This record gives sequence, structure tokens and C-alpha cells, in this order.
Amino acid sequence: MEILRRLDDPEWLEFPSGYSGTEAAALFSRLVGQIDSHFSTRCEIDRDIQDSAQYGRIDVPGEVAVCGTRIVVLVSRFKPLAMVAADNPGAFFGTDDARAEGELDASDLEKVGRALSGLGYVVIPEELLTNRYDGAARLLFHGSGEPSWWDRFFGSF
Repeated sequence: MEILRRLDDPEWLEFPSGYSGTEAAALFSRLVGQIDSHFSTRCEIDRDIQDSAQYGRIDVPGEVAVCGTRIVVLVSRFKPLAMVAADNPGAFFGTDDARAEGELDASDLEKVGRALSGLGYVVIPEELLTNRYDGAARLLFHGSGEPSWWDRFFGSF
């Protein structure tokens, strides 16, 4: 929670002060290259997501994952935040739950984690991001229910 609160500036909702799209693109490309290499495949990517604090998404195909389930890596515009999910964010209560259900292998999770940490990203557990947002910003939330920390750093505005 400390890192989330430190990055939670109410003046900067979609990206932080000093954000460089060029730097974010270069770092994301390096991350994609490393994950592609670790899994010996080309992953599907979605980058520079509009009206969102999320910069990009990398989908590791289920065919190359030990358990056969797609692995999703989300990168926030608020570096160093990233998150990892099996199948899709929200499909499980986090990576521990996905592992317990036999949908995510520890070795695959380690490959993704190695690529992320090697580039300075910090993986924030999905279960932490689902906590109700109680930060400093006044979010204009478009979903149902209360906004969460996921909405703040990975969601759309």
C-alpha cells in the first residue's frame, strides 16, 4: 500500500508528473521482448490504452503456459506498477488462487516476475488492488460499486 499511496497524486490521474510516453514505450517494448523470449513465442500486446492509467497489456498465450491458461501482464503508466493475472484480471482472487486452482504454474509466474523486476517494475498483487480506493484523488468512476485501487492505477477514466 505504501507505493500506491506514494504514487497517488490527485493532480495527476491518468499519468504521473514527468511522464514520458517515449520512455514508457521503450521500456514496454523491452518487457515484451523479454517475455516473448522467456516463453519462446510472440505475445499479443495492447499498448498506450486511451483514457486509462494503464499503459499496456501483454497476453502470454495459454498454449505456451504450463497449465494451458493465458497469463496477462498489465503495466501502469505509474511506473513501477505492474500486475499479473491468470486468464484475465478478476478471473481469480489473485495469482495464489490461480495456482491453487491449477491454472498458473510457479515457473511461468517466475518467468514473468523475472522480466518485470529486471526492468524495475514492482508487481502489485491483484488482491491488494481490489481493495476499496481511499486515496487522495477524487475519481470520476464509471463502474458499479466503489472504486478500487485497480481503478486508480489500471482503470479507465
